[in-house]
Amino acid sequence: EVADAGISPTHWQASTFPEPFRSKITVVHDGIDTQAVAPNPQVQLTLNQGQNQNLTLTKADEVITFVNRNLEPYRGYHVFMRSLPELLRKRPKARVLIVGGDDVSYGARPEHGRKWKDIFASEVRPKISDEDWGRVHFLGNVPYQHFIPLLQLSTVHVYLTYPFVLSWSLLEAMSAGCAIVASDTQPLHEAIKDGETGKLVNFFDHAQLAHEVCNLLADPIARQHLSQNARKFAQEHYDLKAVCLPQQLAWVETLTE
Repeated sequence: EVADAGISPTHWQASTFPEPFRSKITVVHDGIDTQAVAPNPQVQLTLNQGQNQNLTLTKADEVITFVNRNLEPYRGYHVFMRSLPELLRKRPKARVLIVGGDDVSYGARPEHGRKWKDIFASEVRPKISDEDWGRVHFLGNVPYQHFIPLLQLSTVHVYLTYPFVLSWSLLEAMSAGCAIVASDTQPLHEAIKDGETGKLVNFFDHAQLAHEVCNLLADPIARQHLSQNARKFAQEHYDLKAVCLPQQLAWVETLTE
């Protein structure tokens, strides 16, 4: 109540505060290093398959990426998993790379010591053949130096969330030039314009999600359009050095006036 000013990374987060606090909040994002997180057509990523077997993927491969800090419903893990039977059936060459731990970051833990990762994998597994399931790769928590190449490698990137804090990974995916399919939830509206910087789908509609991902995988011209627009939007609105840091410093200056 005694605060003179506040700062929020997104308009949606700022909007969750009641007045009179809301009018004191300035919206400036933390910022993304768009020079470091940039497209790389020469990118390669090698996955350890176990038993001395490695799989090296390049931009020539069809790669679907999905990233959570931890795999849980708050970030749409259940919806993504329910889209997999159709995705894998329609795209027999696609590889699915899933990043995230098996704990909980935001929502409630499931009962009886179970893990959301296992619950929803078990739900869809009977609908997926052994051969197709072999194209689904759970990578766990990935070090940052491998995370950026994963985004650069992505053919289509999926990002889903409840109305909650917008993940840095979404903005980094835009900066990396990903073609993105995202949930039509309020926090996304600041960054994803449907048909311009990505495609928006109903959060709960896993059939629509599968449909939009398959459409993009089959349409390189549409992917290029979304990719270029997403990166341009990230550079113009979220670049650390050119946009966000100058605004942050200007905000600090106002506190001394």
